[in-house]
Order: sequence, then structure tokens, then C-alpha cells
Amino acid sequence: MLKAGLIGCGNISGAYLRNKDAFSHLRIVKCASRRYESARAAAEEIGLQAVSVEELLRDPGIDMVLNLTTPDAHAEINLRALEAGKHVYAEKPFAITREDGRRVLRLAAEKGLRVGCAPDTFLGGGHQTCRRLVDSGAVGKIAGGCAVMAYRGPESWHPNSGFYYRKGGGPLMDMGPYYITALVNLLGPVKRVAGFGSRATDLRLGSGPNQGNAYPVEVDTHVAAVLEFGSGALVNLTMSFDVFRLSGQMENCIELWGLDGALHAPDPNFFSGEVRFANAGSGSGWETAENTFLYNENMRLIGLADMAAGIELGRPHRCSGELAYHVTDVMWSILESAETRRYVELESTCARPAPLREGLAPGELD
Repeated sequence: MLKAGLIGCGNISGAYLRNKDAFSHLRIVKCASRRYESARAAAEEIGLQAVSVEELLRDPGIDMVLNLTTPDAHAEINLRALEAGKHVYAEKPFAITREDGRRVLRLAAEKGLRVGCAPDTFLGGGHQTCRRLVDSGAVGKIAGGCAVMAYRGPESWHPNSGFYYRKGGGPLMDMGPYYITALVNLLGPVKRVAGFGSRATDLRLGSGPNQGNAYPVEVDTHVAAVLEFGSGALVNLTMSFDVFRLSGQMENCIELWGLDGALHAPDPNFFSGEVRFANAGSGSGWETAENTFLYNENMRLIGLADMAAGIELGRPHRCSGELAYHVTDVMWSILESAETRRYVELESTCARPAPLREGLAPGELD
């Protein structure tokens, strides 16, 4: 069993901690935060030991660090964990600059340690069903597709949403990792991008729990891009915090279009959802695909558990640092293209993560 310590007890930590007992080969035993009060509150609620960040990093009993800090601190905590001799798994995005991401990968290689990163939603049953359909050739060679995430913005639900509008935030850096990671899982790495960006306003007025607050906007809040994959597929990507609501005919999703059919994948912010496909065998309409995989509920933590299993078994882990860096590189390349008004060739690449197999028992990954 590998023991993990959590750093960062904010809004997302509850989703991880709800699954802390789901995998017998992994245990989260301690938590820390830059604000000790947050760590103490989380510890009391879940039954962990609250310590300072420094204490957690010095603890020889901690094998892995789960880094759930805000995006601007991801690289710093990753580097500190690696320097302390611990494997590290972070929330997305991997880093807010390419150089920070490369520093993390270099240090991990030097230390012989693992580094991983969310999102892990592509390991859910819905997206593994899509992977099975693509790999089996159910829709033929993929020529193109679209990926759409659009709504009014996080201030209506997140209690501290200002960081979404600072450098490292915005719809692309916030939600892009889910969509781009899901696409790489299905199609392989991206080769080239073209991007455009805009912002509806330079000042966002809070709503919901942020009523009366105002946030300066430092990033583009509507981003549109075309991703050219090494496989030849061209996918239109739209990420926006400037849309009141999508039309009744559109939803947050991914669609892929092949020579022999089409595939409608569920929202990659979630682990599952209805998977629909159409081909010659399904007649003139869409058919719902049978989902025979596990992990269809909110299983955030599965990526960390898979990294722990990879360490124990000596195999690559699926939510790898290389995958996360490639996804980050795609996003920065889109923003660079939007600024320079030219295509950007990707400097990085990665392997498609291995699919999960059917027939696993709960808590199994191999």
C-alpha cells in the first residue's frame, strides 16, 4: 500500500476525499494547506491528520503527494514534493507555463520519481466505451469532429472564483484539459493548432455566492481553435465563459465524425453519460452504446490510484506527466496562435494512455 498526503483543501478536495477508501493499494493519510484552518477542517470532516505543508513534505511515511492547490501553485508544490523524494499527482492544469511544466518533468526524471496529473475522467466508463468504439473501427477512420464547453462562467457557483480570470485561468486552461485529454485518449497526440480568443468584458461582476464582487479579467474568456491530430483528424474546439446558455440542440460534449459513422461522447468533465453512435449497422438514427465498464460515478482519485498501481507493477500510469504536459502545450499553442495569428506546430507529443479492460472488479485497475 502506498500512502499519500494531500496539499490543498479547497473546493475540489471533497471530490477526491470521498473516494479515499475505493482502492486498497492507496491510502490518503494526512492533509495540509497553505491555510492551516482549511486543513484542520478537512481533517475533522474526513478523519485525516492535519499537518503543515512543511511537515507533510518531510514525513518519510508519505510516498506520494496529491497536489490540489490553485493553478498558480501547481508547479511550485510539484517541484517541492519531488525535491523531498516523493511522487506527485496534481490537479489540472499541469503548469501555467511550458517552462514550469518542463522543469517538473526534468526533475522527476532526475529523481526517478513519478509525476501525474488530472483529469482522470477519461478513465470513466463512458469514455472507455468511446475508446472501445474508436479502436474497434465502429465509425471508421476519424476525419473530424467538434468539442464544445460553453456557459456563463464559474462565479455563479464557485465561492472564490476570482482566480479563474487571472493568468492560468480562463475557460481554456480550466476546462480545456478535460476535453483535450479525452480527445488525445481517443485520437492520439495533436500535431498543429490554429486559435482565436476574445473576452466579452474586462471586468466580471459576481453572481450567486460572489454577488457584489468584481473581478478584473486578464485572460481570454472565449476561445475557438482547430486541432490537427497526428492521425489526420481535424477537431473544432470551443471553450467559453461568455455564453448565457447553449441552444437546445447543443450540449457540452465531443462528437467525432468518421468515414463509416459518427460518435457522440459525453461531457468529459464527468466520468460517464450516454454514448451514442451511428453507422450503417444502426440504421438511419443514433444508437446508444452499451457501457460494460466500471467507474461511471464521480471517481476523482482514480488517476492517483492508477499511478500508485503503476509504481507497484512497474507499468506506465495513464494520467502521466507527459500526457499532461502535451495537453498544456496544446493549450498554450492555441493562445500563442490567437495572439500571433498563425498556425503553431506542437513541440511535444505523448503516447495514448492504455485503455482499461472490461471485467474489472471494483477497486481494480489491472
